[in-house]
Amino acid sequence: MGDQSVKSALLLAAASLAISSAAHAEEGMWTMDAFPTEQMRKIYGWAPDKAWLDRVQAAAVRLTGGCSASFVSDAGLILTNHHCVRSCVQALSTAEQDYIKAGYNPATREEERTCPGQQAEVVTSISDVTPTVKQAIGASTGEALVKARDAVIARLEKEGCTDTATTRCQVVSLFGGGQYKLYKYRKYSDVRLAWAPSEQAAFFGGDPDNFNFPRYAMDAAFLRAYENGKPVSTPAHLTWNPRAPEAGEVTFTVGNPGSTQRLLTETQRAFARDVQYPIVIPLFAELRGRLIAAMEGDPERARTGADLLAGIENSYKAQTGYWGALRNPAFAANLAEQEAELRAKVAADAALKAKVGDPWGAIEEIDEKRRQLYLDYLFLESLGGGFSELYDYAQTIVRAAAEREKPNGERLPGYTDSALPLLEKSLTDAQPIYPWLEELNLAFWLSKTREYLKTDTPAVQRLLGKESPEGLAERLVEGTRLADPAVRKALFEGGMAAVKASKDPLIQFVLKADADARAVRRKWEAEVTGPTAVANAKLADARFGVYGDTLYPDATFTLRISYGSVKGWDERGTPVPPTTKFAGLYERATGAVPYDLPSEFAAAKGKIDMATVYNFVTTNDIIGGNSGSPVIARDGSVIGAAFDGNIHMLGGNFGYDPVLNRTVVVSTAAVQEALEVVYPNQRLMRELAAK
Repeated sequence: MGDQSVKSALLLAAASLAISSAAHAEEGMWTMDAFPTEQMRKIYGWAPDKAWLDRVQAAAVRLTGGCSASFVSDAGLILTNHHCVRSCVQALSTAEQDYIKAGYNPATREEERTCPGQQAEVVTSISDVTPTVKQAIGASTGEALVKARDAVIARLEKEGCTDTATTRCQVVSLFGGGQYKLYKYRKYSDVRLAWAPSEQAAFFGGDPDNFNFPRYAMDAAFLRAYENGKPVSTPAHLTWNPRAPEAGEVTFTVGNPGSTQRLLTETQRAFARDVQYPIVIPLFAELRGRLIAAMEGDPERARTGADLLAGIENSYKAQTGYWGALRNPAFAANLAEQEAELRAKVAADAALKAKVGDPWGAIEEIDEKRRQLYLDYLFLESLGGGFSELYDYAQTIVRAAAEREKPNGERLPGYTDSALPLLEKSLTDAQPIYPWLEELNLAFWLSKTREYLKTDTPAVQRLLGKESPEGLAERLVEGTRLADPAVRKALFEGGMAAVKASKDPLIQFVLKADADARAVRRKWEAEVTGPTAVANAKLADARFGVYGDTLYPDATFTLRISYGSVKGWDERGTPVPPTTKFAGLYERATGAVPYDLPSEFAAAKGKIDMATVYNFVTTNDIIGGNSGSPVIARDGSVIGAAFDGNIHMLGGNFGYDPVLNRTVVVSTAAVQEALEVVYPNQRLMRELAAK
């Protein structure tokens, strides 16, 4: 299951919509302060108490880039997935020393290397600020609502975290605006790579096995948090437990699911099905094709483009699965039935009906505007620059210069005082830039913008002038100096004066392009975002009024917990066992990509315990962003790390199916076996065993 590192704007098409009834069975991505204790106790005869929940919350880690993780030693050691650190491994690699191919297994802590742009965050408190935010919004609508909401959020975040060196605050909207909560994090901005297997071991089976099971993937890695040049002390960590899972045992995932939007309406589902996916899925497909063609026959391009290609392939497969779920007649009919049930119950309650009005009708009216504005908003604002790192740098510099001249409460989200430290870190950390890939990404965005918005559109004319997409991309990439972090830092610190004085062609291009992007953003907020927030708040009132507090909010890349058990399923009448073992890896290997056996596993064949459980599945409810989430046993120990879901999990974007939805996990037993005989590392083994 891919992380969130692929540009979030293009993933707008991942809007996912779900059942509107109360949660049932093992469904639910629950906030840590609202765990359904009684509901779980009825199913399993046991549920964790507050002390248990507090312990795992203190050990849970959120990683920038869209992944989850956990502390597993008292010296800042972090367990996550290989695919969550792949960009770090790529950044540390060279043509001469390719850690993607060979893996990274440092002998000492001194050899653990910094991951550019990475930050680890641990939730320290969650506060309900709903009354404050709603009071500030008042009766505002449209753009005024967005401005009032963003202003009070900026104030709350700044007041909540005065020490921005070690803390970060985020106000998060839950239930589409029905609730607002302030999350406070202890942050660690120096995160280093402590161990990673080879890519072939981590992603054995490649795209054919992605979102499938059985799996034989060593999709695990270790990071370490540092502060003042030393590993941080983390007494609140999970106990490493390298044992095999037992069929039927209770399991928990604690992580940061990215985005589900399970509470949207039939109208919004129709928009995703009929507008978003038919546009975005072909974009993924075409970019995938361009990448493969550009990389073919060129080993260095194959190496430097592989990270983006993996993300594109993962997202393409996921988006296709989401779209397929919406077009499945039985699945869609069930969702429609759930909404009809909610609307009927609201209509039958005169007081509730008077309170909420008709938010469904309001969303239908908003939908007309959404459809009119979507293409402009997608290509000019949310997809601006495509996947170009250089364009992102330039836009961040230009917007930061403009926004920092405004009072904190009037800035765009992402540029407020609470957000600036991470933004500056992401901007100024050294990252490798590959010009060929930058040109390809920029040219792709420019060509598709011209195709979808049409050549004669004024905004397209201002973007391209008399140049071709390919020629303009080549000129900008060859002329810019933004690949140098010192140049980026100087422009960021110099503010608008430095930006306007810059002769950098990419900075000047973004200065020109940003006017149209900002204009469509303002219109989108006034006609879509603001009115939708009002309707969503009413929908939340409707659900609370009908179902009480038996609801969980949509995923928001904030800390959640789900419970489930180790359990297989039936695939078209054939039972799928819940575990795989090392022996299956060797049986599955064919010698041809993507089933070519990693060389280090071939060499260690005689030493490996073939009966060791490799991967396993559980009924835990997860989604993208949960990658790296610790899978925790009843005793609070970690027995695995979630790294994927089966193909049915994609429908979980819209509604959880306890019969078919499964989380795919790499077992701690497999990681321990790898550390013992495949990538011998006595240092890490002693640390994990607390010796």
